Amino acid sequence: MKKDRDPLKKYFPIFVLPTLICFIMFFVVPFIMGIGLSFTKFTTVTDITAFVGIKNYIKAFTADNEFVHALGFTSLFTVVSVITVNVFAFALSLILTKGIRGTNFFRSIFFMPNLIGGIVLGYIWNLLINGVLLRYFGEDITFKTQYGFWGLVILTNWQLIGYMMVIYIAGLQNIPSDVLEAAQIDGSSSLRTLFKIKIPMVMPSITICTFLTLSNSFKMFDQNLALTAGAPEKTTEMLALNIYQTFYNRNANWHGVAQAKAVVFFLIVALIAFLQLKITNSKEIEQ
Repeated sequence: MKKDRDPLKKYFPIFVLPTLICFIMFFVVPFIMGIGLSFTKFTTVTDITAFVGIKNYIKAFTADNEFVHALGFTSLFTVVSVITVNVFAFALSLILTKGIRGTNFFRSIFFMPNLIGGIVLGYIWNLLINGVLLRYFGEDITFKTQYGFWGLVILTNWQLIGYMMVIYIAGLQNIPSDVLEAAQIDGSSSLRTLFKIKIPMVMPSITICTFLTLSNSFKMFDQNLALTAGAPEKTTEMLALNIYQTFYNRNANWHGVAQAKAVVFFLIVALIAFLQLKITNSKEIEQ
């Protein structure tokens, strides 16, 4: 056995090295440079005019109310999206593991929206939602903040439910059949079996799905740009779009502020993801 493993150990660095080099060049180095630029005043990465310390971070929160609003809007949107996507996805997975006819067809249909790009999805739902609003209310999605908020929630659900459903189905199918049979013999109701057996035993799937929906919702950019572009008056502007608008649609004095926002954005997403993984991992049980 030792001889069989030696070639793998010997050639492992050769196969890993190209990927490691790319990772360092295109992720680690730009990330470190980005943190450094957030403490400066600059026009390009090679044209740093002054070191300003934490002034960019202070300016991001005190001189730009749009950033604070975007943070609140994104947080609320993320909470609603994470709950709705996972509840509907889990409900669909329960239905599609009952052995009904056409199960594979329905799984494919529900998964398909995940294959469509965010910009395309945004424009599709912009047309659909505006069609309904204009017909019945004489208004479009940019007329009220509520329209944009729920439009984004609907779009996110339509895109992610099928993907999360597949993960939940894999988790449900991994539950030992003898455990379910034992519960049935003991007279356990369907509701009791769901909450006492199925949900605890698919916690690894719940951990993955919660992480994916949370990170995707908080980092949303394409769909936000295509669906509302922040209208009306930037009240539906999410964090990623706000950072983009700060960097590209303001003068060079705001470049450092935009970079500081990006660092804050990263720290928030990383912290929330870490806490979520910590909480859900603690509830997992060994099968």
